[in-house]
Amino acid sequence: MQLDFPSVGATENIILASVLSDAEIIIRNAAMEPEIIDLANFLNRMGAKVYGAGTNFIKIVGVKSLKDISYNIMPDRIETGTFLSMVAASSGSLVLNNTNFNHIIPVLDKLEEAGCKIAKEKNRIYIEAKKRIKSIEIKTLPYPGFPTDMQSIFLSMSTTAKGTSIITESIFENRFKCVPELSRMGAKIKIEGNTAIVKGVRRLTGAEVRATDLRGGIALVVAGLTASEQTVVDNAEFIERGYEKLEEKLNGIGAYIYKER
Repeated sequence: MQLDFPSVGATENIILASVLSDAEIIIRNAAMEPEIIDLANFLNRMGAKVYGAGTNFIKIVGVKSLKDISYNIMPDRIETGTFLSMVAASSGSLVLNNTNFNHIIPVLDKLEEAGCKIAKEKNRIYIEAKKRIKSIEIKTLPYPGFPTDMQSIFLSMSTTAKGTSIITESIFENRFKCVPELSRMGAKIKIEGNTAIVKGVRRLTGAEVRATDLRGGIALVVAGLTASEQTVVDNAEFIERGYEKLEEKLNGIGAYIYKER
């Protein structure tokens, strides 16, 4: 099977559909994200035969059955990047445990470019952002490039940066759905095709905004953490798809956030 684009979801679903087949399946131009490797490790522990995960050439040899196992999944690299971006936007400092910094090197590089201090250890990351961050330029790319799932979050972070940031989305359409909501909070963002031009302002103003997707929704939370006055994010169920116990974690590091039940 030849993928026209190295899609994570397509690669994962082909693997899942193939492990119990009676054939040998080869995926060319496969996605190389860490989640693919983790899925393959999980399936192989169950008795599957998946080879080459983490490269663009994956081979699956079908088996008759899989066995029960206990397995710890990898740390969520997008959640890690999200919390780092929150700290960068709010001029704070934080230690994140149970992380794998090798999975988010492009994110860490851009945070350092924006003026943040980053320290990496085996399974933890330290970030310090004492000053207002600087503008950046990013372009989303398949792994190991800058992840598209971090684009909306970095766009939100850049709304209060010094200077003008250029953010280009080369993977998914409709990744700029949060722009009208951020504009309601005082952000200055101009969209030209698949590029957002973000002119940083000193501070955003709280407003009632609406999440339309997972990453755009958390981008509004990032904005709300740095804005003056109160921000209300409607449709929070989108955000909860990707962030477990968000209120508890944010309140634990100094935010004031609650969910209306």
